[in-house]
Amino acid sequence: MDLGINGLRVLVTAGANGIGLEIARAFVREGAKVHVCDVDEAALGALATTDPEFTWSVCDVADRPSVARLFDEALGALGGLDTLVNNAGVAGPTGKVDEINPEDWDRCLAVCLTGQFNCARLAAPHLRQSRNGSIVNLSSLAGRLGFAMRAPYAAAKWGVIGFTKSLAIELGVDGVRVNAILPGLVAGDRQRRVLEAKAQQRGLGFAEMEAIAFSYTSIKEYVTPQQLADQIVFLASPRCRTISGQAISICGDTQMLA
Repeated sequence: MDLGINGLRVLVTAGANGIGLEIARAFVREGAKVHVCDVDEAALGALATTDPEFTWSVCDVADRPSVARLFDEALGALGGLDTLVNNAGVAGPTGKVDEINPEDWDRCLAVCLTGQFNCARLAAPHLRQSRNGSIVNLSSLAGRLGFAMRAPYAAAKWGVIGFTKSLAIELGVDGVRVNAILPGLVAGDRQRRVLEAKAQQRGLGFAEMEAIAFSYTSIKEYVTPQQLADQIVFLASPRCRTISGQAISICGDTQMLA
């Protein structure tokens, strides 16, 4: 299927590793021009060998001067902007609300929610000039369901949904689409660390905690980064020109978070 995005100018935050890297690669396979940012300078440096098609910047999305530099560099490299993928996030602390360090709460919201605002506000003027402008925000199933002992993360990801729906209304008049993706249990080191932390809190082994998590899903397997990337690339294509303001779950039909 030709998605019609050859030459699309795309910025992916936290694009040097994991889900972000898979998203960036998926866009390149469809002929898009991609700029990524990350806080991991070593991982960014490795892209020169593994993914020479990318241009990249060092950026902490929670830091506004850093984001301003990112946009100067990205716009210079891409020659404009058609798609922003707000992928950057942190897992945040695991613990009961009265046990959480307030600084960990602040950092989680600063990256997972305010970081999306920091990028979207600078992207919007350029997306308005695009003939196929879109934003895809990474939320989480924790943005639709309660998540015990992960309150900072859940609060941030619920906030992403409200941010997404509000931007969809605001930018729709200019033809810019805004959607959110809500991953469930995603294969990778970050999900493993989350389950390990939950297992430790409950005095369980990893395998037992993993089995509990999957007991609430209809399809009992991990979501792959590739599945997320495929959905995001599709949303950025002209084939989705009337899809906006949506919170799309990719979760194997999860009814509850353990």
